Amino acid sequence: MHDVHLDTPSSKCSVCVLGQFCLPVGITQSDIAQIDLLVKERVHLQKGQSLYRHGDPLQSVYSIRYGTLKTEHCLEDGRQQVIGFHLPGEILGLDGIGNGQYQSDAIALEESDVCIIGFEAFEDLARQIPVLQQQFHRILSRELTQDQRHLLSLGSLRAEERLAVFLLNLSQRLAARGYLDHEFDLRMSRVEMGSYLGIQIETVSRMLSRFAESGLIQIKQRHIKLIDMDGLYELAGIPNPERTLEIKRL
Repeated sequence: MHDVHLDTPSSKCSVCVLGQFCLPVGITQSDIAQIDLLVKERVHLQKGQSLYRHGDPLQSVYSIRYGTLKTEHCLEDGRQQVIGFHLPGEILGLDGIGNGQYQSDAIALEESDVCIIGFEAFEDLARQIPVLQQQFHRILSRELTQDQRHLLSLGSLRAEERLAVFLLNLSQRLAARGYLDHEFDLRMSRVEMGSYLGIQIETVSRMLSRFAESGLIQIKQRHIKLIDMDGLYELAGIPNPERTLEIKRL
């Protein structure tokens, strides 16, 4: 069982540093005050604890305050298929909206804190605050787009390309939250990475070693440093946004 505890004034949406990910741009202070009333509790998870399980009834959606979680499906043969890794400011539980039951397991990869947002109360408030409803639709669209891109990568990219895309995507998401974009700890195991990327654990380890030998990265256990960003972007087959920005400035 995970611990549920009451929010404190310092952790309200109105003062949360992650508000840029959860709250709509231009929302008024009075509307933010109403949103504050939605988030009355938080869940504290230890590594390995579940936030919800597949088949649990949808009662809440969740916003990660700190920490990292994974979502996964249990396949018919008993294997666990990882379908996502989730960082602070991201919303969990959206897969339960369709039929009122969560469609995956959500499990903490490290000690984490998650805000509880009662779904029925949220829907009522969203009808009263149009910009909140629009933000919710944007979040749903972003999740759908990310899932589509991941499926496309599984069907069209080689193993090393998938891994490069994964590392760059993680780097970009961490940077958006104020963390270092080129040096961080991988909270997920090699097995979990392989499951998500659709490749064997041996291939993950071999590709990481090859990246290190080529000077693209440095890695020690789960600590990774991205050395050659241009090389990683070239391998991934996508433009380096920093280089694109430099060109625009010229």
